[in-house]
Amino acid sequence: MTILAGVIGDPISHSRSPRLHGHWLRRYGIDGHYVPLHVTPDDLSRTLDLLPRLGFAGINVTLPHKEAVFAAADEVTDRARAVGAANTLTFREGRILADNTDGYGFVANIDQVVPDRDRTAPAMILGAGGAARGVIAALMAEGTGAITLTNRTRARAEALAAEFGKAVTVVDWASAQDSMANHGLLVNTTSLGMSGQPALDLDLGGLSVDAVVTDIVYTPLETPLLERARARGNPVVDGLGMLLHQAVPGFSTWFGRVPDVDDALRKAVLG
Repeated sequence: MTILAGVIGDPISHSRSPRLHGHWLRRYGIDGHYVPLHVTPDDLSRTLDLLPRLGFAGINVTLPHKEAVFAAADEVTDRARAVGAANTLTFREGRILADNTDGYGFVANIDQVVPDRDRTAPAMILGAGGAARGVIAALMAEGTGAITLTNRTRARAEALAAEFGKAVTVVDWASAQDSMANHGLLVNTTSLGMSGQPALDLDLGGLSVDAVVTDIVYTPLETPLLERARARGNPVVDGLGMLLHQAVPGFSTWFGRVPDVDDALRKAVLG
């Protein structure tokens, strides 16, 4: 029996998920299809009702639907609830099960590249949007000792920090470089440094050369932040691996096979 799954978003043409899942389907000889579906907010409710009837096992969800599908789900995982959004839906016996695998993908990506890192070391996060919320939830779940959060608009950082309690401390954007000492992980969740966006102007002089530096964007694959970190000797982790790893739970559930994240997959997704 052919298994159907896909990804919905508005727009959707940019998504690399079909290339990613298609590689796994071919690699493991699975009788299945993974299709991109352009779904507007006005059509979302009808789409969620129709897809299970058409035989879809589940879907991935990208912007702007992550919060809306979370609200529409019949059941949500703890990690989806911690973020208030979902990127992975499974259709089962007339019910919608919602999960958020972004945080899982973030942590799995770093662990694959730097397996011996100190998971309890304090982390500094740049940015206070939805991506930062997912990263904070994932780091807290794995036992990160303390988290420092900074954002160009301090009020937004303070509002996000308040959701997580005393484990998250806010510092001004202008003083971020002076607060880096003793942090074992630096995470950029902003769009600064992404292709077409302004540069991330951040001096890494106060950061230990043992600290892991990661950027959640992957266009370009090595952002200026990662280039500067690599040049000074820091271990760096690009954002592509987060995309690859976050897809594993959904694929496993829908297609019944835990897939490998390796160089062959990276090459297939990068095209």
